Amino acid sequence: MAAPGENLRINPDRLWDSLMEMAKIGPGVAGGNNRQTLTDEDGEGRHLFKRWCEDAGMSVAVDQMGTMFARREGTDPDALPVYVGSHLDTQPTGGKFDGVLGVLGGLEVIRSMNDLGIRTKHPIVVTNWTNEEGTRFAPAMIASGVFAGEIDLDWAYDRTDAKGKRFGDELERIGWKGEEEVGARKMKAFFELHIEQGPILEDEGIDIGVVTHGQGLWWLQFTLTGKDSHTGSTPMPKRRNAGLGMARITELVHEVAMDFQPDAVGAIGHVEVYPNSRNVIPGKVVFTVDIRSPDLDTLTQMRERIEDGAATICEALDIACDVEAVGHFDPVAFDEGCVSAIRDAAERLGYSHRNIVSGAGHDACWINRVAPTAMVMCPCVDGLSHNEAEEITKDWARAGADVLFHAVVETAEIVE
Repeated sequence: MAAPGENLRINPDRLWDSLMEMAKIGPGVAGGNNRQTLTDEDGEGRHLFKRWCEDAGMSVAVDQMGTMFARREGTDPDALPVYVGSHLDTQPTGGKFDGVLGVLGGLEVIRSMNDLGIRTKHPIVVTNWTNEEGTRFAPAMIASGVFAGEIDLDWAYDRTDAKGKRFGDELERIGWKGEEEVGARKMKAFFELHIEQGPILEDEGIDIGVVTHGQGLWWLQFTLTGKDSHTGSTPMPKRRNAGLGMARITELVHEVAMDFQPDAVGAIGHVEVYPNSRNVIPGKVVFTVDIRSPDLDTLTQMRERIEDGAATICEALDIACDVEAVGHFDPVAFDEGCVSAIRDAAERLGYSHRNIVSGAGHDACWINRVAPTAMVMCPCVDGLSHNEAEEITKDWARAGADVLFHAVVETAEIVE
């Protein structure tokens, strides 16, 4: 089949207007978004996306995890569909583009096909995966994980947020629990467009990141238990300071990540300190260590060194240390055929490009387990993401969506 011509482009103004319209739902306090999963704002964003999809002639289905599938029919109803998408949920202080660009970029592919009268043999399905961020309900990418058979459905339903609300209950409450069995769908391929969430593309002046691999990760939740006591009257040798234990483990995580350069990373993110009073030595601290590497052996060694080192630190301070793995996936090598489709599209369209490893987790990382998958990335300003100041340009969005358009319609096979 001949590749689509260079004249096939998306409508950048319409894509940008859609991004800005979606950003009005769940606005943040500093110009970004707070549209956390299974909130009323998430439900409102879903309704807008559904309306847009139906206006574009697609039918919308929802599975038992709340994931939305908007289908444009192909000429062969028995041909496996090509899937494209990402997520609409955000961090509590999230930006307007993380995930959303991939969903609305997929919608723009369909709208542009309609404008140009393009038909494909294979159906195309635009997808909004539930709870990619994992900020309200851990772990991240939970719906795509259930779809790929890596996470149990009932276990996912039982996840709770900071207020003790269950995932399954909240999914029903906002009215987006579907009847369709999760993972029953078969895919010819899956493509995900995303902002880089890092500085490489912008620093090098590159239009397109051709994502060849995704980092694996461990999220390790530590609970350190010492003894609450008065900061002024407790002698230093008598203290069982859980906060000091966390501080030393923080240094350990940084040290371990630096020992596995250039690609390994590690940090402590979520932290809860008890009783969190200015004149009480913390008797309990709960925090999450996030370590990542594109190499499985490296990731395994990092986890072992951190857990062993933490045990030694806590023993010396006479505090208890409990560790629970609350999130994990192995490093990902994306499908060579899908990666080539993205690279070829960038070449055809005249966009500068380079291979890149995704430093963040994405739904594509799970879907790669069950279908040929690849990702295309565009730059973001200063590499900033998971922040209300997250920003991209209209030209960057256009380039990424143009490449997505070509890779998707080529894979779905244009019918003359």
